[in-house]
Amino acid sequence: MIKWLRSSNISGLLLAIIRVYLGVLWLMSGIEKVGGFTAEKFIAAAIKNPVVGPTGHSVYGWFTSILESFVAPNIGIFNFLVAWGEVFIGLGLIFGAFTTAATFFALMMNFSYLLAGSISVNPQYIFLEFIVIIAGYNAGKIGLDRFIIPFIREKVPFLKNSVEGY
Repeated sequence: MIKWLRSSNISGLLLAIIRVYLGVLWLMSGIEKVGGFTAEKFIAAAIKNPVVGPTGHSVYGWFTSILESFVAPNIGIFNFLVAWGEVFIGLGLIFGAFTTAATFFALMMNFSYLLAGSISVNPQYIFLEFIVIIAGYNAGKIGLDRFIIPFIREKVPFLKNSVEGY
């Protein structure tokens, strides 16, 4: 299955559809946030009501500590990063430009939302994003990665033969 995802032209077409679908969703979400978004209430709620396990204790205490000691004091930076991060993830996925990087950062954001206690659409996105990231280069082959990746491999010698199936 993985070999098919990474090398088949049919899987490349299906991956492009999944990629563009996710990209549009990320882009729309980001555009809604640009200019007037604040995560202050969300972060405060995640700190006050962390995810708890069956024993009633915080499951991700380390993540709550990060939110409390690093994210909350720097909320302005994170408001900017979330809004524009979603926009650039969306654009990267739609155009198939730096697809693996865009998908990696999308996964990071989805897992951050889950660790903070927000289920929402995150499991669906994570499932689709894992398919895209496992496919590697083939996920962006019908897109700008068809031109970007060979150019980068030519200019950065240690990347020349770093991915099978190319």
